[in-house]
Amino acid sequence: MTVWKRCAAVFLFLLAMPVHAQNILLVGDSISAAFGLEISEGWGSLLEQRLTDEGYPHSVINASVSGDTTAGGLARLPGLLEEFEPELVIIELGGNDGLRALPLENMQQNLSAMVSLSQQAGADVILLGMMIPPNYGPRYADGFAQVFHQVAEERDVTLVPFLLEGVGGVEGMMQDDGVHPTAAAQPLLLDNAWPAIRLWLDSIE
Repeated sequence: MTVWKRCAAVFLFLLAMPVHAQNILLVGDSISAAFGLEISEGWGSLLEQRLTDEGYPHSVINASVSGDTTAGGLARLPGLLEEFEPELVIIELGGNDGLRALPLENMQQNLSAMVSLSQQAGADVILLGMMIPPNYGPRYADGFAQVFHQVAEERDVTLVPFLLEGVGGVEGMMQDDGVHPTAAAQPLLLDNAWPAIRLWLDSIE
């Protein structure tokens, strides 16, 4: 085989190789772990399908764990960053901190540390905010929602203020426990998060 034929063969081989997938790491709790549903029905799986449908070479690593808190997510994150080397980290945590009425100061410190670790690893970050029922008292409920805004502002990351917008408290959108979204709600969760994700995709093109 001549040198030119060898070069042509190598070139064709490279063309045939799949485009390197850029990982998107989703670190969340039961909301993103599709609690009570098939994992394929969850909004994380729907995100990967949308990325594929729209031609993006990204893989979604859903590392969400039901019942997880910001402390749990922080403990797990270094290993996840090392293993998957994500381009983007989506953080959906805090709901269980609120439901357990854990100190908001600790929650803020944990989320801030998660953002910082992700950025140090070279990843961009999107923070998905939550809200808690008003029966926790307006002071705690307002402070809880504000934590996400404070972290996003201090760390200069994109915030989706309320992932459950149009879902929480809406008939047919929540399971019988009143906490977890139904299968019918999952596309809406994706739609709530998608503008921030699409903005990131556009920024790296």
